Amino acid sequence: MNEPDTPHPTIKRFVVVIPAHDEVNTLPGALASVAAAAAEVTADVEVLVVLDACTDGTETAVGPGVATVVVDSHNVGCARLAGFAGQRVAEDIWFATTDADSHVPRNWLSAQSMAAATGADAFVGTITPDDWSGWHPGAATSFAESYTNHDGHRHVHGANLGFRSTAYLAAGGFAPLVEHEDVDLVSRLAAAGVAIAWSAQAPVSTSTRRTGRTPGGFAGALPHLTEPMAR
Repeated sequence: MNEPDTPHPTIKRFVVVIPAHDEVNTLPGALASVAAAAAEVTADVEVLVVLDACTDGTETAVGPGVATVVVDSHNVGCARLAGFAGQRVAEDIWFATTDADSHVPRNWLSAQSMAAATGADAFVGTITPDDWSGWHPGAATSFAESYTNHDGHRHVHGANLGFRSTAYLAAGGFAPLVEHEDVDLVSRLAAAGVAIAWSAQAPVSTSTRRTGRTPGGFAGALPHLTEPMAR
């Protein structure tokens, strides 16, 4: 079963993990967007930033009330894994993750809570690029024409993921992969028959920078999504 169908316990607690590697300039915006999303739900929300081999003072951008974990892995899979490690697991606890260069919408957590209430044990969302300046004319149009942004999509982005904590634990959590750790986990969840909400209801605005923090991340995928149709 890959679509939600059976109601589950109401989510009473969210744990939001944000991996960050040298993101002193972008992290404040990401945290502000998560705080705004947290204000839209009645559940408790814990936000945790994983500082991974930061050398630019990213730790100074972490505001009050936000927990931190420090790792030296240069590995986004390890960073997400470290963020959720040791967290309490229960049917009414939901794990969510985004990126330090992204802004989640105000309904980000409420959309995941609604998906959970209608039977989903995982939420896989879409993204919207934040700024096309510096790209070739027509890049935005090419992206829009090549990217499926509706419910039932099959994109996987670490910037817009959530899981019931019990489903996450049963699947083995994030693997220590330098890239595609998000695709790997969602593939394991799907293979296990976990009910997944492939949702476009809360798209996350993410950076269109050309140089990303992982070799196979969104920055690496963007040229392939925009250039072929622009020729």
